[in-house]
Amino acid sequence: MSAGLPPNARTLVGIGDDAAVLATPDGRVVATTDFLLEGRHFRRDWSSAADVGHKAAARSLADCAAMGAVPTALLVALAAPPGLAVSWARELTEGLAAECARVGASVIGGDTAQADRVLLAVTGLGDLAGRPPVLRSGARPGDLVAVAGPLGHAAAGLALLQAGLTEDPLVAAQLRPAPPYDAGPEAASLGATAMIDVSDGLLADLGHIARASGVLIDLDSARLRPGDRLQHAARAVAAAVLHNPLDRTSQVSRPAGTDALTWVLTGGEDHALAAAFPDGTRLPPRWTVIGAVRQPAGDAGGGVVLDGQPRAGLPGWDHFA
Repeated sequence: MSAGLPPNARTLVGIGDDAAVLATPDGRVVATTDFLLEGRHFRRDWSSAADVGHKAAARSLADCAAMGAVPTALLVALAAPPGLAVSWARELTEGLAAECARVGASVIGGDTAQADRVLLAVTGLGDLAGRPPVLRSGARPGDLVAVAGPLGHAAAGLALLQAGLTEDPLVAAQLRPAPPYDAGPEAASLGATAMIDVSDGLLADLGHIARASGVLIDLDSARLRPGDRLQHAARAVAAAVLHNPLDRTSQVSRPAGTDALTWVLTGGEDHALAAAFPDGTRLPPRWTVIGAVRQPAGDAGGGVVLDGQPRAGLPGWDHFA
């Protein structure tokens, strides 16, 4: 199957030896790793093998972009049941390669093993191209907070799948998220002071920035108002739930609910990029300002508020909650 995973220009030694060799022009390597577990992050009755490949690649590629790096390569370890069709594995490979091609990266190696369910462990590598990494800890009072990419679409897709409404176009956002990878290096070049990819929910992930930076992030609900597509999906899911309870037959994520604003604030899995920028930064159109960074009052630690007030409920997905 390595024939379906062509190397890129940075791959000096690719698949076929004990390890790959990758050129690192910057002299530094951004590295991240992520799991994709069947029954937790995807279901094979919902997702094609290509969908799983796209999603597995996107999770790690987006983490590299959120550091301000250009994603360059993936290492993919696959554990699978012995009865898994070879055609499924080939299609998985095609999905991995296609998602990497969106950003000019490639799969340069990995490993295989036997397991009761499909498990992918993906390591992503990236190149900073001479720029300093954009950390979570650099946001300062007075900064703007902006986002590039959709919010709430993947959560809406999950809710639609759970409700059996598989024909809605938003389902694709759950099965194959499409992060704006090039927005990460773009943000770094624009002087972003902090950045993160929205994988667990906007409130949860901005909370990581707020705590690491020791600041308060104040979001403007008017700038986060769900669009017509999300509102339509919320009404469709609510109507379906009246007649049939949401699918609880697997542990894929948590029940996604039926409220469009909740999807936007806590949904995650779109892998949009959220960043803080110095006030006055002229942002390209794809970046939408959604709030501002404030100084916490008194001895209060970093956190996220909506229109100046804390929001009740979970801020997003927590694996151990």
